[in-house]
Amino acid sequence: MGNESTASLPKLAITCTSADCEDDLHCFRSRKKLRDAGLEGACRICHAQLIDWSRVHERRLDDVEHTFAELRHEMIRHHFWHQPFDEGALSHALRKGRIALHAAVARRIEVSVGAAEPVRDGRQTGFSGNVLFYAQHATACCCRTCIGYWHNIPKGRPLTAAEVLYLSGLVERYIDERLPELPDGPTHVPRRLRRRDDGP
Repeated sequence: MGNESTASLPKLAITCTSADCEDDLHCFRSRKKLRDAGLEGACRICHAQLIDWSRVHERRLDDVEHTFAELRHEMIRHHFWHQPFDEGALSHALRKGRIALHAAVARRIEVSVGAAEPVRDGRQTGFSGNVLFYAQHATACCCRTCIGYWHNIPKGRPLTAAEVLYLSGLVERYIDERLPELPDGPTHVPRRLRRRDDGP
């Protein structure tokens, strides 16, 4: 797991609408112009139709490998599938262990995106400091907009128990795939002492 951490990461250089189509990294967040042109579900930049939306929208955890492969076509998702975890996120995961981290997932989904109109929707999921944040962005469980177009769960109403279970399942599978060596129980990780030159 040592190769998953890094002392300091640059600020996130991409956003939810970033794309690099030449490298097969797209953005599928639709806009009115595309919908009016019959291109909903296509890349908003190059208009490529790459995702089997009907299959993804079935929301089947027994088909999660296909869903994960489709998610990786989107640049923001790809980033969080491959970005090394920051030191704080990895330390937090080790301190909790796999069992406790899994146990925290459903609560995180309910608190961050479960309401009909979550507080600060679109900004409620951080980019660092917690493996669950990485997982939410990678699996499009980070805000109601991403949940809407990727998982076909509409905004404006609370998530159902079945939807929370599905989204939690995606996050748990991400954790298991990215951190296969994470111990089940907590690991003692010494707190990093702050030095004067660490900044404020």
